[in-house]
Amino acid sequence: MAKVIYKLEDDISTDIIYPGRYMATVLPTETPQYAFADIADLNKMLNDKQVPQNSVIIAGKNFGCGSSREQACSTLKGYELIIVARNFARIFLQNSINLGLQTIVCPDVEASVGDDMEISGNKLINKTTGKSFDIIPLPQARQAIIDAGGLIPYTRKRLMEKTGK
Repeated sequence: MAKVIYKLEDDISTDIIYPGRYMATVLPTETPQYAFADIADLNKMLNDKQVPQNSVIIAGKNFGCGSSREQACSTLKGYELIIVARNFARIFLQNSINLGLQTIVCPDVEASVGDDMEISGNKLINKTTGKSFDIIPLPQARQAIIDAGGLIPYTRKRLMEKTGK
C-alpha cells in the first residue's frame, strides 16, 4: 500500500520538477535534493526524509512537459516515488522508463493527500475512498524495463541471459 504525499495540478514542467538553475548538478546521487525546489513544502518533506519509498505523487495532465532533461526523472527516482498522472509528456515518460521510475497513467484518478493507494492489475484502488480507477498500462516491453530498474539493468540482465552467465 502506498500513501499519497502530494497532489499537483496540470502541466507540471521539468523546470518545476528539477529547476534549470541546478543543471550544473547532474549526478543521480546529487539531483534528488533539488526535486521541486520551488515548491518549498514538498522539497522540505523530501529532503527531511519524511517520505517512505513508494510514496505517491498525484498529478494532472501533461506531467513532465517542457525540456527533455532526464534529471527531472532521476531526481524523483532518487526518492523511489510513484508518479500517478492523468497523462505524461512523451519525452518525460520515455526518460522515466529508461531510469526505472514508476509512472502510472490513470486518466480518472481521484485522490487526496493522505489517501492509501493500491495497484491491482490494471486498476488503481483508492483504499481510503473505496473507488477504483482504470490504469492505461504501458506496453509489456516498456514495463519490463521499469521492473528491471531501468534500461541499463534491463540490458545487463538480457545480456547475461544470452551469454548464460
